[in-house]
This record gives sequence, structure tokens and C-alpha cells, in this order.
Amino acid sequence: MSVLTTEPDAVPGGEEPPDTGERHRLTAVTGLAALSLDAMASVAYGPEAIVLVLAGAGARGLGFTLPVTLAIAALLAVLVASYRQVIAAFPDGGGAYAVARAHPGARTGLVAAASLVLDYVLNNVAVAVTAGVAALTSAFPGLYGDRLWLCLAVLALITGVNLRGIVESARAFIVPTAVFVGAIFVLIAVGLFRDHPVSTASAAGHASVVADNATTVGTLLLLKAFASGCAALTGVEAIANAVPSFRVPRTRRAQRAEIALGAVLGLMLIGLSVLIGRFHLQPVAGVTVLAQLADAALGHNAAFYVIQFATMILLALSANTSFGGLPVLLKLLARDDHAPHVFALKADRQVHRHGVLALAVVSAALLVFSGGDTNTLVPMFAIGVFVGFTIAQIGMVRHWRAERGRGWRGKALLNGGGALLTGVAAVVVTASKFTEGAWLIVLALPALVAAFEAVRRAYGRIDERLGLGLLPRAPHRERSLVIVPVSALSRLTSEALSAAASLGDEVRAVSVCAPDPEDRVRARAFARSWRDWDPGVELVRLTPERHGLGRPIAAYVRTVAAAEPGTRVTVLIPEAEPERLWQRLLQNQRGAIVAHAVRRETDAVICRLRLRL
Repeated sequence: MSVLTTEPDAVPGGEEPPDTGERHRLTAVTGLAALSLDAMASVAYGPEAIVLVLAGAGARGLGFTLPVTLAIAALLAVLVASYRQVIAAFPDGGGAYAVARAHPGARTGLVAAASLVLDYVLNNVAVAVTAGVAALTSAFPGLYGDRLWLCLAVLALITGVNLRGIVESARAFIVPTAVFVGAIFVLIAVGLFRDHPVSTASAAGHASVVADNATTVGTLLLLKAFASGCAALTGVEAIANAVPSFRVPRTRRAQRAEIALGAVLGLMLIGLSVLIGRFHLQPVAGVTVLAQLADAALGHNAAFYVIQFATMILLALSANTSFGGLPVLLKLLARDDHAPHVFALKADRQVHRHGVLALAVVSAALLVFSGGDTNTLVPMFAIGVFVGFTIAQIGMVRHWRAERGRGWRGKALLNGGGALLTGVAAVVVTASKFTEGAWLIVLALPALVAAFEAVRRAYGRIDERLGLGLLPRAPHRERSLVIVPVSALSRLTSEALSAAASLGDEVRAVSVCAPDPEDRVRARAFARSWRDWDPGVELVRLTPERHGLGRPIAAYVRTVAAAEPGTRVTVLIPEAEPERLWQRLLQNQRGAIVAHAVRRETDAVICRLRLRL
């Protein structure tokens, strides 16, 4: 139903006019800062997720930390290579949704879109805001009781920054990202040159969670560790989803950002896993693995607190990835009539404002539901992203088979292997977390797909009734009657009648008189004033038996329409617009009441005339 236009990527002559909005789009560097916070922050919980699972098999199980991480890094390389191809093949963004919509079709595309929406929303609150606030309350236990308000405050901050534009968010978050990545690489570099940990203070006084007598490392345990560690891969798809947010040449810049993200994330994951093996770290209750590594490599000093503080900040701000990707996805869904068309609107600074606000509202509701507790939402996290990964990989396999270009077999084999790995991860995560809350995702995913389809059917019915795509009959002129509700003589009344006389063949002023005696006295006085003024417009006095303003006017409009068929009736509602925003609270909202009643009960055209004071 909607008609959307795309902006040109280039302007003849080498110069672009100032209104193209390119300065409000991302470069490769700012794109990395705006869209990779989620993936970068995942090193704070990805290796720990692996260690916690392998600890069930004791010290022997922990010895598989590096092999499992290498497998995840290999999958990361496959995903980066795949999404690099997705960026080139589908430069309008949408990631898995765009791939699946083309291969194999719309229904699978909606499944991919639903998985991405769930991932963005849940990731935004479960692993981003709540995890960052949890790190803060761990450092300052006195704030634990206020964690919900802290979560909402962080969410409000990120929302406000994104409403100013994705480039503004990139500029605001590039420093925390650089500090965090730099601190992690310093930690890895220093740790690699130490044979023994400098300090173990962070683990002192905490109980180990390693199984005492476990020695068997089974395939199922390794699969579970692999699936849990794959949480570190969340956010890899965000750049492919938001390609239109990059400056021209969009494809090349987005691909560079995707490769840089994969390289940095892979090096951090492997480096931290090597240190876990070198220092023989074991998970302990109340202390994160990253904190133990910082303590062991750098000591319990200022550098240790820099890493903890940078981790806390980046975890909280990593929700920005969702604000960069979801609005673009909602725009594509709106373009295809699967979401309200309002999500396709773009404000200044290239901001999809309605998508940003919708994400903020839903996220705030989930935060209130969970009470700001990470553990309430984490079981539902990561399932959606694995479903999206798998669908995207399968779709790219079918894309290569259909295209059959140079080297298509190798590309298809690469994507097929990735689909197998991410599919296994999705099944294992869903099965292991099902009773902990993942069943909600199993229900929410098809429900969201059904909602998308319901929106499409609704737009289809609207298109049919409007005759969209068909040649309409030629425009023709009809007799026009303009009805103007009035209640007093003023400049506003004069301006409204002047505007009405310009619009219609006939103008009638309508005044509603309430049944109270005092109101009838005022109505008679108003009628006398009208006769004295003599504007040349008939005044119709309505005297309903009950109090009301909108319904009597709507009833009069129905009577006129029935008595004068072939006449187009317009209701022009005059309203004063105050000079200051707060003064609008002083208005009586009579215009809104009349407009609502006329719109609901008649087919008349409604025109609201605003007089600026």
C-alpha cells in the first residue's frame, strides 16, 4: 500500500547536495562503534558460559575450553564471510529477513524477521541493560534495590541518543568501545607473558562450582558448551541488517565493518580462552571469569578496575546495537506491508523515530516485568539469533544454487556448514533452556509471525477497498457545504468563517446549547450577538436533551447528509494554538471531542483550522 522512495547513492559531478543526509550516515569506523557493541561486549559472558558448562566435567572438562572456543571462532569466521556476502547480495538491509524472503519465500522471511525482532528486544534488555546494571550493583551493593530504575535510566539515555541519529550514537559510544577493546587486548598481551597469575584475590572466599568427581567429557556436554558459548556471536548480523545506514559506497563500508568486527571479536575470544588455560582458572560463585583473568594477569590494581568499569559501561551500552538494527528491519517489514507503515517514516538525521520509540517502550515493559533481573530474561536470550543465523545460511545456499556464479559450490558449502552448526546450536539451546523460560520464545515466535501476516491481510483489505493499483474514476465537482462549530464571537470565529467561505458553496455555523437554564440564557445572548454582528452566515442552534458536544453536531451532520444527497459535507473545527507548549494543557479540547464524534459517526470531511496565537 505504501509508496516508499530510496535515496540515490551517488550524485553526478562528485558533489552531493547538503540535503542527501550522507553526513548523518555511518563510516566503517563509526558503524563498528554503533553496531558492534553487542558483539564486543559478548566477550564478557561468552567464555564464561563455556567454562560454566565444562565445569560439570571437572578439571578435564575445563581443558576443552580452548577447543570449544576455536570451534566458535571457526563458526564466527563462517558467519562473517556469509554476512559479507549477504551485504553484497542484499544492500537494502534486513539481513536474514531479506535473504529468507528471496530464498525460499515470504513465510520463511517472516520467521527470520520474528527471530530478529525477539533477539533485538530480548538482547536489548536481557544481556545489555540488565547485565550492565548488574555489574554496577555488584560494585556498589547499596544500589541493588534501585536496579530497575537504573535500567530504565540507561534505556532512556540510549533512546535519547539514538533519537538524535545513528551517527550521534556512534560518536557517543566510540570512546567506551575503544577503551574496552584496548583494555582486553592489553589484558591478553600481558597475560600471555605471565606463567603464573599475579593475584587470586578476586576468587578468595568464594566457593568453586567445579564438579568434584566428574571426569567424563561427553559429546552432549561439548555441544552444550558450544551452544552456550555461541552467545558471544550475537550481534554479528547487525551490520548486515543496517546496510542503508552506511555512507556511500554502502556495501563496501558495511563489508569492511563486518570483517573488522569478526577479526576483533575472534582475537578477543581466542586470547581470553588461552589465558583461561594458562592460568588454570575455574569458575567461582560471585566472580566473573573476566574479572579473574584481569586479576590474574594485571593484579588487583587500577588496571583491574579499568577493565571492570569498561566492561560495565559497554555491557549497558551494547543495547545500542538493537537501536541500530531493529528500526531498519521494521522499515523493511513496513515496506512489505507486514508492519504498520509508520515504521517506514524517516525523520531528520536519518532517524526511524517510530522504530526507536517502539523498541524503547517494549524494552521498558520487559524491564518492569523482570524487575531489572538478568536471570529472569537470560533463558530466553540467544534462541532467536540462532534461528536467524540458520535461516540466513540456508537462504544463502539456495541463493548460490540459483545464481550459479563463479565458485558457487564452495560458497554454498561454506553456508551449508554454517547452517548445520547454528542449527545444532539452536536445538541444543532451546532444549537445555526450555523449562527455564525458553518455552516463551517457542510460543512468541509463531505468534509474531501470525501478527505480521495479520497486518499484511489488513493492508490487503484496505488496498482492495481503495482500489489501489486500479485506475479510479475521473475527479468531479460536487456541491460543498461547510459546517463550522462555534461557541463565542472572536477572531478565531471570524477566521474560521472566512476559511469556510473559501472552501465551500455554503457555510453554516452550528452552536450547541446545553439543557441547563444558565446555558440557555447564554445561548440566547450569543444568538443576539450573532444577529448584531451579521456575518452573512446562518447560525444553527442545536438544543439536545442531554449534555454533550460532539454527538449533537454529528447527529446534525447525518441529518444534513440525508436531506441533501449529492452534497459533500465538511466540518471545519476552529482551534487556537497557544504560543508555548505548556499552555496547551489549558485548552478545553472541544475541537478534539467534536472531531472524534464526527469521524466515528459520519462520513463528513474533517478540517481542523489552527490559529497560532
